[in-house]
Amino acid sequence: MGTDIHGFIEVKNSYIDSSEPEDDELFLRWHPAMALDHVYDARSYEAFGCLFGVRGRSFEPAAAQRGFPEDASRAVARAFEWEREDSHSPSWISWAELAEVDWGELESVTGTEGYKRLTRREAVRGADWGDVWTVMRILAERHGSENVRLVVWFDN
Repeated sequence: MGTDIHGFIEVKNSYIDSSEPEDDELFLRWHPAMALDHVYDARSYEAFGCLFGVRGRSFEPAAAQRGFPEDASRAVARAFEWEREDSHSPSWISWAELAEVDWGELESVTGTEGYKRLTRREAVRGADWGDVWTVMRILAERHGSENVRLVVWFDN
């Protein structure tokens, strides 16, 4: 059985979410911007390992198993709770952190002659993740890089 990723891009701002019946006050908090499956529909163990320490190869993960964020938006928290029984390894990473990643870094595989080492950029392929990064970048330009994050969890 394979491992799949689930999650949302969230943005932190002052916004009244009309999909939330009791949301009638403007105050700064996290809101769901987009479900991950709208912009990512692949299964890449190299990327899962490189970003979140789930499966994959020998990179120091950028944001391994941080847990589900306590301040997640209500919609994202409901989605996670609905899938919680079958999920594992929840985590999150901000656009600011992603911008600091050394995408040219080589994986740390030793003792394997003839093995082609991947860079982080090769592990997290633009063909798969480019749309995710584009949405996050655009939101970060508008709301600030610390106010945009990707919240994820996995299933088997």
